[in-house]
Amino acid sequence: MSSDAEVERPSWTFLTNHGHVLVCVAMDPGIRGRDIAARVGITERAAQSIIADLVAEGYVTRTRVGRRNHYDIHSDLPFRHPVERGHPIGELLRALALPQPRHDTSQPASQDTGTQRAGDPPTAPHEPSARRRPV
Repeated sequence: MSSDAEVERPSWTFLTNHGHVLVCVAMDPGIRGRDIAARVGITERAAQSIIADLVAEGYVTRTRVGRRNHYDIHSDLPFRHPVERGHPIGELLRALALPQPRHDTSQPASQDTGTQRAGDPPTAPHEPSARRRPV
């Protein structure tokens, strides 16, 4: 049994450490490497190495702002594995990252084109939506 100060880590997760780091950066573009390491449960050196991988492959752009780094994610790029390659990484980030603030709440999301405002829960194509107009 663990104490309250310890966090039990599962023996496996659905995301790799690269995925966890990407989610951390999406949630906080100014996050420090040591904070990434603490959240993901890896060493600071491993977090830096993963950030370097993401930068080298074009998924993240790192900009120096004073003594800190700011990260921009290129969410239109596809996943790397052939099983998920047909999907941009932005789909995962929208599903897992903190919702973005809504700027225009007067316009409902368009169900006809499949577009939604940030923060709206996704509607699966087979699920009826209360906002759909009868045909």
